[in-house]
Amino acid sequence: MPPRQESPVALITGGAKRVGAQIARSLHAAGYDLALHCRRSVAEAAELAAELEALRPGSTLILQAELAELDALHALVDTTLARYGRLDALVNNASAFYPTPVGSATAAQWNELFASNAQAPFFLAQAAVPALRESRGAIVNLVDVYAERPLAKHPIYCMAKAALAAMTRSLALDLGPDIRVNGVAPGAVMWPSDGKPYDDQQTMLARTPLRRAGSPQDVAAAVLWLLRDAPFVTGQILRIDGGRSLSI
Repeated sequence: MPPRQESPVALITGGAKRVGAQIARSLHAAGYDLALHCRRSVAEAAELAAELEALRPGSTLILQAELAELDALHALVDTTLARYGRLDALVNNASAFYPTPVGSATAAQWNELFASNAQAPFFLAQAAVPALRESRGAIVNLVDVYAERPLAKHPIYCMAKAALAAMTRSLALDLGPDIRVNGVAPGAVMWPSDGKPYDDQQTMLARTPLRRAGSPQDVAAAVLWLLRDAPFVTGQILRIDGGRSLSI
């Protein structure tokens, strides 16, 4: 392992686009060097890395991996440490999301949704524990408001996110005092890439006390706060939802 560098280092899964990319930009602006994981979005990851490298050369590393492959999770941590010599933050952001109505759900869908939303975050955290313990670092998991109040026709996704919420609290209990573990549960922040009907979006926002959607920046700010500015916070899941969970 190379000499430990001075800048803190964050490993972000699914960091090439959408909310993950904004988390990357926010952490980078706060002084973190980054290991950006992607699955298929290699071009987007390269574009983001070029943007960040122009601001601070040598500050990004692209890691491509299938998170369902458990051996790949150790490799993500090992490659990050080989590059930077340290790991201060793990952000489990990568997530598969699609409907699985009862009556047509398959074992393959179960495996895919649990792999990205529960299995990979746990085993990646486990692989990262020695490095995070040395740096007295932190983990932030991207949960979902649907972990507590399920979304119709998405039972497997909701179950997987509920498992991630339970994992967040369990690891906070088991890894303290050296490692803090928290979660962020976004509400209406960025519509899924396959879209939701416009009328449904408007109905959802009408039930949100702030009467508007949030932004990826709102989520990224919460992640940064939990990693950098909340040394006495662990085992918590922040709802970044404009109050939607009050009336969902």
